[in-house]
Amino acid sequence: MKKYIIGILLLASQMFYAETEKDTLYPNFRQYMFEFEDFCDACGCSASGGGMGFSSMLDQNFVGIRYMYQSYSSREGIFNNSPWIDESFNTIQAWSRIPVAKNIQVSALVPYHFNSRTPSTGKQSIDGIGDITVLGLYTVYQTKADTLAFRHTLQAGAGVKAPTGTYNSANNGSVNPSFQLGTGSWDYLLATEYVVKHKQFGFNAMVNYVFKTENNENYQFGDQFNYAGTFFYVIEKQKFTFVPQAGLAGEVYASNRQYGEDVPNTKGDILFGRTGFEVGMNKFSFGVNGMLPISQNLTGGKVEANYRLALNLNYSL
Repeated sequence: MKKYIIGILLLASQMFYAETEKDTLYPNFRQYMFEFEDFCDACGCSASGGGMGFSSMLDQNFVGIRYMYQSYSSREGIFNNSPWIDESFNTIQAWSRIPVAKNIQVSALVPYHFNSRTPSTGKQSIDGIGDITVLGLYTVYQTKADTLAFRHTLQAGAGVKAPTGTYNSANNGSVNPSFQLGTGSWDYLLATEYVVKHKQFGFNAMVNYVFKTENNENYQFGDQFNYAGTFFYVIEKQKFTFVPQAGLAGEVYASNRQYGEDVPNTKGDILFGRTGFEVGMNKFSFGVNGMLPISQNLTGGKVEANYRLALNLNYSL
């Protein structure tokens, strides 16, 4: 997996709200909002967003809900002329952010999945709670609002994903083994993100790495490397804030393993172009983000991503 980790530090879409004299680069709800890149497997297995983001952070205390849709196509058989079938991955997330100490924040994400696909044998559907993730972040460096024209924030952290989602070993033999509610394993992640802002313009760069472990069925999903980058611009009118965003997001997957051996045609990589916007008023915010693949090679070309869409609504406490 390490050979894939290149020096690109690009990152998830985000949002800064209005500046004040007490502004920091990590401002309150009216000033800033960003999403961590997802910590999910290809095609949404135990997905926390499929590149749409791990969490949305609003102020020191918040609650929110987000809906994500991912569209894929996969070959039904092993031959080049096998028919393509449609696969839909839907996720509803509930999440919150709690500051536990100075410069330390803890985020929690609880996903619910309802996925479907249409093979020749008839429609297949699964639904249920996914794997719950908890992530802690520490602010390593942050400039003060009044010191420089460019304001910077660097954060780093670690987290864990618990196997609360159902894992069904019968799906291992399918073209898309990620048609699951969960990985069935305890997985661990490292994340870092950097934000720079000058007046109304900003850029956010982030990378994270997910270490997957073997589940009780002797199956191990491949480690995952995510990177993303987004430019944003803040437009503020009194209590109303509008933040258009555009950037890139990428995901790289190592091969899955079973009984200690690599499973063929399970590794891959994908690069998305992404665009969207956030709007905020008083303590509420609403966001829309869409992603289209620029290049991809998933499971040896037997699975193709079509597009991803996310909607979120948050309330600052």
